[in-house]
Amino acid sequence: MAIDYVQLSQILGVSEKYLWFFALALLWSLIWKIVACWKAARKNNFIWFIILFVVNTLGILEILYIFLFSKINLNEKEIITSKKRKKK
Repeated sequence: MAIDYVQLSQILGVSEKYLWFFALALLWSLIWKIVACWKAARKNNFIWFIILFVVNTLGILEILYIFLFSKINLNEKEIITSKKRKKK
């Protein structure tokens, strides 16, 4: 029981000629999601991993994490160390 393009376009409520756009958007989002989740897992950012895995934003949240938030280290030890250095 396979679903053809006509049935899929009826399910999504769009014309057949725009179905390629949804496939492209899905692929785009999936690639960014995989990269961001992989990076969050490697950095042991469990909260970010869950957020990235659950929230679907066409890659926007994933791109922000990869290029912005993953570069920020919120390790408490480093924050304390940097405060001590400033006092000296």
